[in-house]
Amino acid sequence: MRGPAWPVAALLLGYPLWWALGFGGLSVVVLAVPMAVILWRRRPVRVPPGFGLWVLLIAGYLLSGLMLDEMPPGTYGELGAGRLIGYGMRLALYVAALILVVYLGNLTERELPQLRLVRMLGVLFLTAVAGGLLGVFVPGLSFTSPLELVLPDWISEHPFVQNLVHPTAGQTQKVLGHALPRPEAPFEWANAWGGNLSVLLIWFVVGWWVYGSRRRRMLAVALVAVAAVPIVYSLNRGLWIALGLAVLYLALRVGGRTRMALCAVTAAAALAFVLSPLAPLVAKRLDSPHSNDIRAFTVSATVAATGHSPVIGYGNTRRAMGSHRSITTGKTSWCPGCGHPPLGSDGQLWLLLISQGLTGAVLYVAFFAGAIRRHWADRSPIGLAGVLVMCLVLFYMLVYDGLVTPLSLYAISFALLWRNTS
Repeated sequence: MRGPAWPVAALLLGYPLWWALGFGGLSVVVLAVPMAVILWRRRPVRVPPGFGLWVLLIAGYLLSGLMLDEMPPGTYGELGAGRLIGYGMRLALYVAALILVVYLGNLTERELPQLRLVRMLGVLFLTAVAGGLLGVFVPGLSFTSPLELVLPDWISEHPFVQNLVHPTAGQTQKVLGHALPRPEAPFEWANAWGGNLSVLLIWFVVGWWVYGSRRRRMLAVALVAVAAVPIVYSLNRGLWIALGLAVLYLALRVGGRTRMALCAVTAAAALAFVLSPLAPLVAKRLDSPHSNDIRAFTVSATVAATGHSPVIGYGNTRRAMGSHRSITTGKTSWCPGCGHPPLGSDGQLWLLLISQGLTGAVLYVAFFAGAIRRHWADRSPIGLAGVLVMCLVLFYMLVYDGLVTPLSLYAISFALLWRNTS
């Protein structure tokens, strides 16, 4: 794409290449640089409602860096390169997300039409579905990226960095008591794949169904049916709940023939799913809530740690002493499931609490809740879809991290809402 919209096209349409190069979710940080330069040259620039809240969120995160060397009770570790790298990456992502929102809001409809932006998100949805199928059928696929090759070992081998720079098709986990692949390509981990797919599916429906031709609509139905395979094999209960909430939201927000059509399509899809070979897998997952104990432990430990620095947090995650299975730390021959769960790893809300305290959590919620309040009356397809994504952001913060790639999609969805009323 020519003109000032090229960084956005490079981010969304070029994402598979970024992933293969090892940048993946960090691509938004790279592209935020030319976006910032272009914005500087276009001064003055407009800023969205809620801009000040996100600026305060970033300022609070800078302040929380003063606590990086502190250890709350019940945790262990010392200030090292890993903690500093994680802090720096998250700070860069928060700043890049703000630049992305402002940049999109300052592009005119001629420079980047709304529908074109929505359809670029739809292309990324197709990329995610393809990556999901790859993770289901070739879960062991992984390779060393060019970025990983040039990074020093002490950086690239850090677990957080490794997830970002080492492309993998899937994660093999014993969620059902036996090894089973969970898709994650082209994102950083399985839960990120699930959350991102739901957001992209919303925009895919808008671009390919609502504003699509008859042929495009028929193709969209087939593609969504194909997407059901990795959606089920993701074993991602958060994703399944979010899809149910999305249907309920639309049923309440639309009316007349649209609501009747939605109910009919939902009923037909549910019947087709129940009769498909995918249904037993969902039943098995619902009967195997093994991760509940892990989440309960890390959430309670996170809340307890936050109580010792409730205003500004600790700048980054910490490792808990013990686990939900043992008071010891680390794996042993008699407790292979024991480990060191990072606090704040089970949802953006808990990450904000441990890293930025109650202040960061309130600012984050206020930013997205404010978007819902301002745009609730917008019943256009983009308005309905954007508010739905904002609602899912508040739901997902309880179970998924908002970083790394999800934050970029949240920012673009926020910008679509802002542009829709400009």
